[in-house]
Amino acid sequence: MEISKDAILNKTHYGLNIYSHVLGQYYPGNTVLSLSGRDCQPTKNPFNDNKPTLKIQIVNNCAEHYDLENSISKGDAFDFAALHYNLQGEELNEKLNEELNLRIGKQSTFYNNAIVPIVASQPRPIKIPIPVFNYFKAPVTNTVPHREINLLQVYHLLQGNAFAECTNALRSIDDKQEARKYKASVFDYVTFSGTFSKRNDKSLLRHSGLITVDFDHIDNVPELKARLLADEYFETELLFFSPSGDGLKWVIPIDLTKAKQQDFFKAVANYIRHTYQLEVDQSGKDVSRACFLPQDAAPFINPKYL
Repeated sequence: MEISKDAILNKTHYGLNIYSHVLGQYYPGNTVLSLSGRDCQPTKNPFNDNKPTLKIQIVNNCAEHYDLENSISKGDAFDFAALHYNLQGEELNEKLNEELNLRIGKQSTFYNNAIVPIVASQPRPIKIPIPVFNYFKAPVTNTVPHREINLLQVYHLLQGNAFAECTNALRSIDDKQEARKYKASVFDYVTFSGTFSKRNDKSLLRHSGLITVDFDHIDNVPELKARLLADEYFETELLFFSPSGDGLKWVIPIDLTKAKQQDFFKAVANYIRHTYQLEVDQSGKDVSRACFLPQDAAPFINPKYL
């Protein structure tokens, strides 16, 4: 099926995610866009000797750009992507659908592996509910929730500077035991699977419909990240680097009408073992599992929440 520009804009926050993805290819690990209202602060332009002359703004529900030195022509997110990919029209749209894991035109699940055509996305009159869970202040021995938080808020926290100092400090510690102690004492954390009166499985108040899969000590983290985002069975809700920097936190949906969390986790772990030849942290089976929050300049969140 033909992939329309409107369908892409609807899943990329008016096209801002297109700019962010392209710029991220040139400046990995950096915060490439800083949004203020409907405009972004000037950022580096890879097509103008990396000068901070690229200005991006949302006009009529579409992200557009111009260069303060007029080094490139004014245009929209698709024009900017065309500069990077050297593609146009339907070829470009298909490339963006693939690269940004928008899944326009197909749908598959862990429960039904058949790929079925779906109608291209239309502007949503109703905002999709964002999963809610608990946020806890450090140390990890603190089991009383600080507040409720949703997936989109965590996404913005990861991108910001709130956890930059502790993340950099942790990654500078060579001794593994000291690193574990530092992480447990300094990092704030969340319980992605739900809200609790106190952090233990018996005190669950409401399940979020999410489960977290931990990948530790990975040789090629960017490669695994790309493979997980392209996974044919699981729709990624959130994906970000672990505090240590050599692993990933993969947050995916769980259907509690199909299985209990512990049984679902066992099935996922088995799937990962056979598909990716990797073992995952078994603590993911616990509903009240703590997940530490690091800084990640380019986490992935499902575009449906943007």
